[in-house]
Amino acid sequence: MAPINLYSDTQTRPTDGMRAAIASAEVGDEQRGLDPTTLRLQERVASLLGHEAGLFLPSGTMCNGIALRLHARPGGDEVVLDRTAHPVNSEAGSPAQLSGLMVRTLDGERGVFTAEQLEAALRPAGNRHMPRSRLVSVEQTSNLGGGTVWPLSAVLSVLDVAARHGLRTHLDGARLLNAVVASGVSAASFAGGFDTAWLDFTKGLGAPVGAVLVGSSELIAEAWRWKQMLGGALRQAGIVAAGCLYALDHHVDRLAEDHSNAQLLARGLASLAGVQLDPASVETNIVIFSVDDARGLVGRVADEVELQAFDARRVRAVTHLDVSREDVERALDVLARELG
Repeated sequence: MAPINLYSDTQTRPTDGMRAAIASAEVGDEQRGLDPTTLRLQERVASLLGHEAGLFLPSGTMCNGIALRLHARPGGDEVVLDRTAHPVNSEAGSPAQLSGLMVRTLDGERGVFTAEQLEAALRPAGNRHMPRSRLVSVEQTSNLGGGTVWPLSAVLSVLDVAARHGLRTHLDGARLLNAVVASGVSAASFAGGFDTAWLDFTKGLGAPVGAVLVGSSELIAEAWRWKQMLGGALRQAGIVAAGCLYALDHHVDRLAEDHSNAQLLARGLASLAGVQLDPASVETNIVIFSVDDARGLVGRVADEVELQAFDARRVRAVTHLDVSREDVERALDVLARELG
């Protein structure tokens, strides 16, 4: 029997319906603006997130990298984000290499910082000894925060501080629709106030490739230049864009199932000896729990359950399209056996 894959929601495989959509996709040269499927996806995501234009990219990491470059001037500009944010921990130093950005991190609560923290972190204007506060970035949901949903009130407060100080703003929407389904707040309400935002399709939405960066028509035109410079030409991209469109039609509402399964997993884990976890902290599809020997536990159960050890004590488990309620129950049986 194949192991239950709780390693990440990036592990999903296309469903039969998505494969059929991919196989029948109408395609053309994406670089020349002739791929009708990619054009439909870009327009749909821009509208969904409350922006003028969109750009299909291979990955969310490329969305972040290009967006930060759009907003920054190499040579002393600074981006402010949470210490758990993806560009800080999982993008190979991209803010420094691609954008020449200083990175200023805030110690938010499970990945969510406050407007007051942002205000206190900003550099005094005109001080030639300091970096220039230029950009603030928010990650929705917070991955390393445990799938935490940024409340709309917190988002709006941060955007207000940014506006008063002339900062650019960026939304890392890797799991934005998980936040939408969990909170009932629309994607446009969360994303529309940012200068740039993006939506990923390779996590809970279950597509094999792709993300869409959105912003003003002017910013997206400049993003196209960076896409070209970074080698992101995709040609007949409708093949993969079709999977993303299918995901928007069929895989959004079902994210609630992943959240329910994550709650089941969290409650079961919290009952096991040696596990530190508050089930009430699990808001979406990510469960982070602590044990004495995280790497040892992950290694011992790997043939039956795939998990990810963040460090010596913390383990992450993520529910997704390929994980059923029965899978979660079986995973709990394995973990209960190991933890005794």
